[in-house]
Amino acid sequence: MRQVRERLTEKPWYKWYAVGVLTAVYASSQVDRQIMAILLEPIKIELEASDTQMGFLVGLTFAIFYATLGMPIAMLADRVNRRNIITAAISIWSAMTVVCGYAANFVQLSLARIGVGIGEAGSTPPSHSIIADLFSPEQRGTAMGVFALGVNIGLLIAYLAGGWLSENWGWRMTFVAVGLPGLIIAAILYFTVTEPVRGGADRAQTPSKPKEPANAPSFKAVAGHMWRVRSIRHLCIGATLAGFIGYGFVLWMPSFLVRSHGLSPTEVGLTLALMNGVIGALGTFTAGKLTDVLARRDVRWRAWVVTLGKGGYVPFLAAVFLVDDLTTTLVLYTIPAFFGGFYLAPTFALIQGLVSLRMRALASSIVLFVLNIIGMGFGPQLVGIMSDWFAPEFGKESLRMALLVLSFVNLWCAYHYFTAARTLGADLNAQETEASKQAGAAA
Repeated sequence: MRQVRERLTEKPWYKWYAVGVLTAVYASSQVDRQIMAILLEPIKIELEASDTQMGFLVGLTFAIFYATLGMPIAMLADRVNRRNIITAAISIWSAMTVVCGYAANFVQLSLARIGVGIGEAGSTPPSHSIIADLFSPEQRGTAMGVFALGVNIGLLIAYLAGGWLSENWGWRMTFVAVGLPGLIIAAILYFTVTEPVRGGADRAQTPSKPKEPANAPSFKAVAGHMWRVRSIRHLCIGATLAGFIGYGFVLWMPSFLVRSHGLSPTEVGLTLALMNGVIGALGTFTAGKLTDVLARRDVRWRAWVVTLGKGGYVPFLAAVFLVDDLTTTLVLYTIPAFFGGFYLAPTFALIQGLVSLRMRALASSIVLFVLNIIGMGFGPQLVGIMSDWFAPEFGKESLRMALLVLSFVNLWCAYHYFTAARTLGADLNAQETEASKQAGAAA
């Protein structure tokens, strides 16, 4: 198999193949993570849980371990073979997703979801680092856009398959069915993808013989660098708010459509598969490609694109929860579905360019830590709390009101991307100059 991998790396299309496999890994993680959205109602009914408890199950239970363990694993990924780390990670989360189907009570299900979070902690930062080593800065936004499609592909599968499986097989067998394919993807990754040379695609490196810094910086050094660079600070805050909004909507929209519009699980799955899976995928890829094109004129477009996307769709998203007609609701929701993931590719492509080579996996994990602790951990949780709080006055429409309030956080998110753009050009130039000095010293 080693010879097969070596022959593959010689092909001109190999780097896109590698991104495709990593995207499949990312999609698998999203399926196993987001399947909870479509299963929320049947699990709640069987386990007799409140919205607050279910918010805890899909939020903090997963996010604390996922986000916290991501940093030490990323530090390891800046030092050792990243492909092997990702292979182990997908094997763990796939197995633990299967275990979720055999949970007998709320506590056991919570522990199984913690296991899924532990596994998924080892996937995304090493993947970002590998992609950055395969693609030049000029192509990195597009490559990250392809990788980010894993979110939408995962949502498409989770909603489409999850709705039908839940209605016909039950929520327990749904977990088993979506967990097993991850083990196949793990084998494909291990046997066909090779660990790339660190910094091999950066213009600051000598193409024929890339130089790597001997030692990866400490956590303190990486965190200190990210704090000092103003554009990184605002990108982190903006991405955190985007995640806070995104996870809140992704995990509660199925319940909203069931409660407020009377859709069945299969109907919810088909509807959201089209919206968040297909339309959302178009938006996610468009953001990555658009930033690469517009950045040729002005690098600040890498942040401005997100500013316009996140700020501009707020009226449409709020209107979704202000109308009662289902058709009107779904037509309005196409706009938020398209722009919802607009921040993913630009954000992580920029982070990879604003830090040095052996900071990349750890820097990505730090962003993901903040994003997921606050976004995944408290986004769904806050929606659940607000829904219970609104319940005495609004009854079954309490969830509608909670999601309406959440819509306006997008304006805060857009502000930070706009602010990040102010110093982005200077910060990127400073990092490129530093990388050139390090490359010269290493030579």
